[in-house]
Amino acid sequence: MTAAPPTPCFDLADAMKSLAERDEKLKFLIAETQPFQMDPDHLQSPYEALLEAIAYQSISGKAAATIFGRIKALSSTGRPPSPQEMLKLRKQALRKAGLSGAKVVAMKDLAKKTIEGVVPTLDDAQKLSDEELVKRLTSVRGIGAWTVEMFLMFRLGRPDVLPIHDLGVQKGWSITYGKKHKPKPKELLAFGERWRPYRTVASWYMWRACHRAGNAALRKIRPAKTKPRRKSGITSLRKKSRR
Repeated sequence: MTAAPPTPCFDLADAMKSLAERDEKLKFLIAETQPFQMDPDHLQSPYEALLEAIAYQSISGKAAATIFGRIKALSSTGRPPSPQEMLKLRKQALRKAGLSGAKVVAMKDLAKKTIEGVVPTLDDAQKLSDEELVKRLTSVRGIGAWTVEMFLMFRLGRPDVLPIHDLGVQKGWSITYGKKHKPKPKELLAFGERWRPYRTVASWYMWRACHRAGNAALRKIRPAKTKPRRKSGITSLRKKSRR
């Protein structure tokens, strides 16, 4: 495996300057919080990164770390089981480590698709576009767009990823821009155009906004506004006829 590129693999100073010039609220947030940073495992392959992502889905970070530690203990190398090892592991052993049945199936499918070449090596992943990687990786059971977005941001260091369905990014946006409601994904996508080509950095600062605000403030943010459903003319006429 070749050495991973520097993290982040773009000009951070230029990103900060560009975002601050375009967005006054973000400029303040950048100035008031810690500098943007990433700390990936440079030895981690795409397979390993996605294996860990599956383990962390829908449970607390502490519980996930414990479970993933047990999974690594099933390998003789000290790192997560290789794709070949994963396919040989009995489902019962993986369930005993703390995985749900669905996550066991997802990890097995990830291993299979890695051997088949659907999941690329790190060198190949760095050559593929965001769109191609999303298409390939979401073909793995249990891996959705959000998981791939986290992989693009934190393993490959891609500069322009905006996870519009991420709860933290949504609530961070509401906190930063003084909104009472979460944005709809389409609204966040449209708003994020001003952050191009550094939407990864902007998203990271939305998470920082959540951290600064605290749980009490985050709980006050309401769900995204939805338009009330219009009653059909036929229904209205029926109600009138009953009066």
